[in-house]
Amino acid sequence: MDKGSKVINTAGGTNNADCMVNNADEMIHHPKCVINTAGGVINYVDGVINDVDGVIINVDAIKTAKNMIHSSASLMNDDTSSGKSCFQRRANGHKGKKHICDICHRVYKWKCALVEHYRIHTGEKNFKCDICSKTFSKNCHLTSHYTIHTGEKNFKCDICSKAFARKSNLNAHHRTHTGEKNFKCDVCSKTFSQKSNLNLHYRTHTGEKNFKCDICSKAFARKSYLNAHHRIHTGEKNYKCDVCSETFSQKNHLTIHFRTHTGEKNFKCDICSKTFAQKHHLTIHFRTHTGEKNFKCDVCSKTFAQKHHLTIHYRTHTGEKNFKCDVCSKTFAQRHHLTIHYIIHTGEKNFKCDVCSKTFAQKHHLTIHYRIHTGEKNFKCDVCSKTFAQKSNLKKHHKIHARGNKLLYSRNINQE
Repeated sequence: MDKGSKVINTAGGTNNADCMVNNADEMIHHPKCVINTAGGVINYVDGVINDVDGVIINVDAIKTAKNMIHSSASLMNDDTSSGKSCFQRRANGHKGKKHICDICHRVYKWKCALVEHYRIHTGEKNFKCDICSKTFSKNCHLTSHYTIHTGEKNFKCDICSKAFARKSNLNAHHRTHTGEKNFKCDVCSKTFSQKSNLNLHYRTHTGEKNFKCDICSKAFARKSYLNAHHRIHTGEKNYKCDVCSETFSQKNHLTIHFRTHTGEKNFKCDICSKTFAQKHHLTIHFRTHTGEKNFKCDVCSKTFAQKHHLTIHYRTHTGEKNFKCDVCSKTFAQRHHLTIHYIIHTGEKNFKCDVCSKTFAQKHHLTIHYRIHTGEKNFKCDVCSKTFAQKSNLKKHHKIHARGNKLLYSRNINQE
């Protein structure tokens, strides 16, 4: 029997250690992989794997492969005693052989990788965490998962000293320093530093939302978004600020909040040099320069620069006021307006002018007040060129022209 036709004897190891592989491309990387994917190196077992390549053609083959795992230890002993290393046999084998999944047609270089891939289709997860009972399809994923429990972070950035539990996370982080973005969207040409981010981005084009809330049925494009959303229902807030003790449901919200204590504003507008604590705020600000308003009301056709503003605007049509004061029961369309309203009951005035020491309940009012000291008047009438410190005063002034035009029009009618 030639090397390509030898069959593994499950009871007593192999006739020849070299028959564990058909060629070098089928060689398994290390002994542990042989134990986990014994089905990937056999030629024929009860007709389940039907050709010399060992390509599995039905789900039962995976069950057969699992049964072979117990006998793989003896195969390993025979393999070691043959005197040839994995790398020696790989070097002597055939090159360029491909292993194709007969379900989704994905191609793999190594047969063990194909066998592992099949678990995606079968849902098989044989590796279980003995701490939290979470299961995984690969042993390497279980090993990575353990670092969550141990807190172990062995991979350290040599630029900023930030540490990571996985080398892949360190590699991805390193691109934030280099600015490298090798993954490009073939629809809109946007580039990304990670392939996973590109895959997630594609869903903005396809509209795909596979993660659905089992409470309110709202769907999301990412599982992380669903998890964050779920905390709205549970009220869970596990992230606490160690300065002011305020709690948050999401870690990124805590990170953003922390900047209110540090004053950190790393995002700078390249037109007017204004800085922001969040990239999202810079993106929104940029629209004040471009005049871009992509969010349109389908009731009155009014357009907005932010989706959030459109959502709030809709309430003027629906009359929806979901935010209620628990002191006087007054309701508001926006949470922000409720927060401002509370100050009426508390008398709190936290915003102080550093020129005259006058205090205000709202930051906006302090900003307007500053213009008294600076003499700044940015709001100009396009009819008579008179300037004002507040937009509200300009609107009042416009009514003078409107009344004048109306009076002039009525006089002309009477003269006719």
